[in-house]
Amino acid sequence: MPATAPSTAPTRQARLARAAVAALFLTNGAVFFNIVPRYPQIKADLGVSNAIFGTAVAGSPIGALLAGLLAGAAIRRFGSARTAAFGIVITALVTLAVPFVPNWVAFGGVLFFVGALDAIVDVAQNAHGLRVQRLYRRSILNSLHGLWSVGAVLGGLMGSAAAGLRLPLAIHLGISAALLSLVAVVAHRFLLPGPEDAERSGTREPAAAGDHTAGPARRADRRSFTGPAVRMLAVLGVLAACGALAEDAGASWGALFLTGLHADAATAGLAVVAFQTAMTIGRLSGDRVVDRFGQRAVTRAGGALAAAGMGAALALPSVPAALAGFALAGLGVATLVPATMHTADELPGLPPGTGLTIVSWLLRGGFLLSPLLVGAVADLVGLRVGLLSVVLAGLLTIVFARVLADHRSSA
Repeated sequence: MPATAPSTAPTRQARLARAAVAALFLTNGAVFFNIVPRYPQIKADLGVSNAIFGTAVAGSPIGALLAGLLAGAAIRRFGSARTAAFGIVITALVTLAVPFVPNWVAFGGVLFFVGALDAIVDVAQNAHGLRVQRLYRRSILNSLHGLWSVGAVLGGLMGSAAAGLRLPLAIHLGISAALLSLVAVVAHRFLLPGPEDAERSGTREPAAAGDHTAGPARRADRRSFTGPAVRMLAVLGVLAACGALAEDAGASWGALFLTGLHADAATAGLAVVAFQTAMTIGRLSGDRVVDRFGQRAVTRAGGALAAAGMGAALALPSVPAALAGFALAGLGVATLVPATMHTADELPGLPPGTGLTIVSWLLRGGFLLSPLLVGAVADLVGLRVGLLSVVLAGLLTIVFARVLADHRSSA
């Protein structure tokens, strides 16, 4: 029997908790991506340039960077279950201010608070997902991130449909906020109770193949930062930022790029849908593929696919080629962020949860860099050149994938 196979079937509580945390990942993805397909309309209403619009969009990652390191304190104070579930509700309510912003500064301010809340929710839902994963004693994190992508696709489709129907932004976001908040509140009652480390005390958490150190012993090894751990976190942060660069390209600039190719509003909104749909497929199948080929090989192949797909789309610009390029980029980086989070959470020499929090924070740096970089380059030499950031991210992923744990995923 493979070492990763569970010794017993998951309990009913574990199955319900997995379904509940999956619902949180899904709703978290859908909240923000309801707004993304409306970016062309928002940009036109504000009457700003690409660089100014990119600066406003950067409000989200700036908020995430400033608030991301507070996630650990929020989880310790309120628990990962409440932080994730009710954080989603608050985030959805904040998005209701978007239709009423009078200028790009106010729009950036709203995105600042959305990003700050999302950073805390993101760490909390991953922390709770890892709690459930320990009960399952096998990897489920890629599938949870896959459901986040499902939520992003659903949100993108809702936004694209609303744009195509010319539904007022206030009505569109009001419907999405009410629906997604209801899902998060219902999911909360089925999440795991008790302290955050409850599942660690009774389960083993091997950091690598052949390491069967018990959970308490592993915590004893995580007393302080070490030089190798810090260097590993830095490289893992670069990898996570590469994933962010690719994701932000589809989210912030996909619709604008297709609009420049004379696509209508509904078709332009499908850029982010294509990216997230392909990413969803990659993540839902990711656990099985990684177990078979290893995280390093899968990540390297994904980086090559993202670089080649987007490079070809930029070299031969057309609406079908652009949609295919964004889809290949989404498939290529599908398992990248879960792989960096899993590896960071298993690093020795760190207090529990610290690696996950720091890499999540560094991930936000990529979301901050991307809109500023692409927006500035787009105004200077065109959006096609700006989107070469995706090609660069794919090449860097190939180089740095060697730091990832290359063993079968295990709780």
